[in-house]
Amino acid sequence: MRLSYTGLIALLVIILASCGNPKELRYFQGEFDTAKLSQVNYKEPVIQAGDIISIKVYSDDNAAADPYNMISNAMASTTAPNTSMGYEVDNAGNIQMAGLGTLKVSDLTILQLQGLLDKKFEKLLSHPYYNIRFLNFKVTVLGDVGRPGTYTFPVQKVSILDVLGMAGDLTIYGKRDNILIVREKDGKREFGRLNLKSPDIFKSDWFYLQQNDMVYVDMLDKKAIATDQTMRWIGISTAVISTAAVITTLIITISNNQ
Repeated sequence: MRLSYTGLIALLVIILASCGNPKELRYFQGEFDTAKLSQVNYKEPVIQAGDIISIKVYSDDNAAADPYNMISNAMASTTAPNTSMGYEVDNAGNIQMAGLGTLKVSDLTILQLQGLLDKKFEKLLSHPYYNIRFLNFKVTVLGDVGRPGTYTFPVQKVSILDVLGMAGDLTIYGKRDNILIVREKDGKREFGRLNLKSPDIFKSDWFYLQQNDMVYVDMLDKKAIATDQTMRWIGISTAVISTAAVITTLIITISNNQ
């Protein structure tokens, strides 16, 4: 019975502490001007050291293109990118591509890399074309979300909403108006902020993420206060109930012995 009372009081305290203003939980508040927000502000990610990129080469004569492709693995998983089938960009920004040797690819977009390959294959293949994609486009999400962790995406156009959706959305204590984005580029660290409460988030340069970005969701100040108060009330309630139970037991024991 003592444990039942303790659990009931703890549950009541937690429920009361979690009550908040629903407005704090809503996204995209205020005027939603679709005319201004319809423009997509997307910057294609550039290749960086540590990236793993898949390059498949095709032409009018696929037999002639085969020597420039990695040998495919028939046993590779179809549910996750097979990074062993890609070229890893070294610290100097180079890859060692089959049949072509060293290629400088850092700071190039996928489209620019296609242009570079066109020049390399100009006299080697008839009408070459390519399938190029990132194999390790990953983003790390930390803080007050449902499932913190590192997520890998099979596409390169990834928004903050995609990432938060994968991470189980913000908890009710997540600070929605001050999402931190940490990005490392060319040996430097950049910081961006996003406000999920404002429709203007769709116009932000940080709405679409880059590979290896880190997203941090801070907690509302009241969460720390509520958590501290909850633990304090649980401790006090447990102590009071335990003491009352001991006294009751003593009284019953004394009464039975008389």
